[in-house]
Formats: sequence, structure tokens, C-alpha cells
Amino acid sequence: MATHRISSLPIAISTSLCLPSKRRDYRLALPFTSLYGTRLLLKPFNLSCFVTKHHSSTTATVSLSLPTAKPERATSEKSPIWSARSIKSFAMAELEARKLKYPNTGTEALLMGILVEGTSHAAKFLRANGITLFKVREETVNLLGKSDMYFFSPEHPPLTEQAQKVLDWAVDEKLKSGESGEITTTYLLLGIWSEKESAGHKILATFGFNDEKAKELAKFVGPLSSISAIASRFSH
Repeated sequence: MATHRISSLPIAISTSLCLPSKRRDYRLALPFTSLYGTRLLLKPFNLSCFVTKHHSSTTATVSLSLPTAKPERATSEKSPIWSARSIKSFAMAELEARKLKYPNTGTEALLMGILVEGTSHAAKFLRANGITLFKVREETVNLLGKSDMYFFSPEHPPLTEQAQKVLDWAVDEKLKSGESGEITTTYLLLGIWSEKESAGHKILATFGFNDEKAKELAKFVGPLSSISAIASRFSH
């Protein structure tokens, strides 16, 4: 019977990308001696470095501001900067709105965004008071209902009027304090509570959040000069 030989097939046997000069790799030759039997021949040869890894860098531009209904504020250098946690919370709010297939990002989504981010003082305060993401999400559906299963939310669901007011309220309060520093998620949460008729406010109230809780939370927004000003807005 004639012997047929298949051309060598490479087998990669390696544990690192760049190997010492004495490192050996192997090529596999498969000579068929019969229809049912084969022999494997491993032929060594020297290989120094067989993989070159190319590193690429990606440059991302991160905005330090959130949407505002006041155009003059968007270009003002005096406008305070939102904290990284606040920006992430906002991004998570948009995502939560999309998950629920809602056409807009409302105050309820902003509330969920704070909880999804999870590491801020506002998020910890909510959890300490028994307000969790699961509860808020469930109550959101109970309050606003389910969206049409065939509806697809836009990539960035636009803010509702009340949600936009929350963002602007947070900026206004930071400016009124006269202090430097970032606008934290605590301002964001207090802004949600300030919108009395919003879904976010109603959901917070359902789980026992009240003006006293808001005043307690306001103590953590920064210097004493801004505490009294914000806390006074949540008095009976």
C-alpha cells in the first residue's frame, strides 16, 4: 500500500509570549502507514519569540457635567463639577430606563441609578434605611406600569421635566452654598426628594423616607454653611 504523508501542521505548545533562546516548539508530522494506524512524529526546532503583542490605547472623553435646562450654565466656567459617582449614577439611570423599556429617564430612574452605582454615601444611606434597588425597581413598575414589550428605548432616554429639575436643583444648591467641590450623589438624592410630585419622591415616601431623613442626609453634603440652607428646605 502506498504511504501518504500530510504536510506538517503547527502545534502551539507555550506558556508565555516571549520564550528563552533554548525554548523549543514542535511541528507535528502525520505519516499514515495504513488505513487504521498512524504514527505521530514530533520534530523540534528552536523558537525564540513567536508572538508579538501590540498594545493599543483608547482615549475616552468623559464629560464632567450633566444635562441642564439652563443654556448659559452649560458654557459657564463657574458651574460646579459633578462627581464621578454622580456621573456614573446618571449613566446607570439611563441604563435602568432602557432595561424597563421606558421612553424617558425619570426621577425613579435617577433613584435606581444611585443604587446601582452603590458606593456613594447616598446609596449607603438608602440601603441603611431599607431602600434597595430591587424594591425601587419593583415599586417603579407598580407605579408606572410595564412598557410595551416591543418598544425599544433610545440609547439615551431623554430626561423628563421633573428629572431635569432635579439636576438643576442640585447645581443651584451647590452654587448657593458658596463652597467649592463637586456635586455629589447626595445632592442628587435630595433633589429627587425636592420634586414632591415625582415618581422618585413617591417611591422614597413609600419606603419610609421623609423630611427628617432628608435633613439627616443633608448633614453630609459638605460644609456647615450649606447644611442649614438645604436642610431648611425639608421642614414641615
